Amino acid sequence: MKVLVTGASGMLGRVAARRLLARGDEVTVLQRRPAGLPCAEVLGDVAEPSVVARAAEGQDAVVHLAAKVDVTGRWAEYARANIQGTRNVVAACAAGGVARLVHVSSPSVSHAGSPLVAAGADPADPARARGHYSRSKAVAEQEALAADSAGLAVLAVRPHLVWGPGDEQLVARIVGRARRGRLPLIGSGAALIDTTYVDNAAAALVAAVDACGPVHGEALVVSNGEPRTVAEILRRLCAAAGAPGPRGRVPTPAAWLAGAVVDGVWAATGRRATPPLTRFLTEQLTTAHWFDQRRTRAALGWRPEVGLDEGFARLAAWYAGAAEGTDQGAGTVGVRQVPVSR
Repeated sequence: MKVLVTGASGMLGRVAARRLLARGDEVTVLQRRPAGLPCAEVLGDVAEPSVVARAAEGQDAVVHLAAKVDVTGRWAEYARANIQGTRNVVAACAAGGVARLVHVSSPSVSHAGSPLVAAGADPADPARARGHYSRSKAVAEQEALAADSAGLAVLAVRPHLVWGPGDEQLVARIVGRARRGRLPLIGSGAALIDTTYVDNAAAALVAAVDACGPVHGEALVVSNGEPRTVAEILRRLCAAAGAPGPRGRVPTPAAWLAGAVVDGVWAATGRRATPPLTRFLTEQLTTAHWFDQRRTRAALGWRPEVGLDEGFARLAAWYAGAAEGTDQGAGTVGVRQVPVSR
């Protein structure tokens, strides 16, 4: 198939694009900076309709990952990237005759802060989602699924806490804090959470491209299906990087209060730096959130290929290679940049 992947400069988008290429699909990627992949590449902003229209022209399927993923920033920034960007993708698919759209969402679109135990994919709810990122992604998922029709099959996939070699969103931040001695456990650290090794998440997206059509108009949560405690996840991520594990504990009420203060200061001052703690982060580190994977696996015909233990071993090998100066980057041979009118 001809497949467009938006947001391929990120870890998950890059791995998904490589998987599509490896099986023989004709892949085009769209993002703001070069992804270093051996395929056609459109450089531009997903929030610009003309850029997306050009990239989607002639495609059979689109995997839409491009998004603003952060805990700081103004609502307008999230709305532009996540909501307007998704609207542009949907419009380009409809205008260009694209048959399949796999919209990459997040379990946070339906999370109101209470524990999630063997949860399914509840409907996205912008009114209850926490934070600009979650609310904007909730609106985006609603609009993507509303476009599901006889001419355009839409499937929303919600990978949960994706991590792996080269991860700059989750692993690098945790390891960085650990190395600075600023990674305490919040509460007991005993809450069970699901995570997803990047190869498994990418394989699920490829499976979604194939399943989209017979399976459509719904959201599916993707995870490894191996819930572990927060304390174990943090400890093993740090160990893989050769960093010290969490040190000390902060009681949950104190963390919540501190997060509220930080949220207020960041909102009032417009700071861009990653805050040390937020109310959302406190919730994530003290509340169970793991998911029933039966519907996802049946609908996609997919199962995780890499268990968590193997994933931690691969991460450790990657860090060891980086320490030895081994080239960990993606190759650029055969990359063809497509000029785009701005």
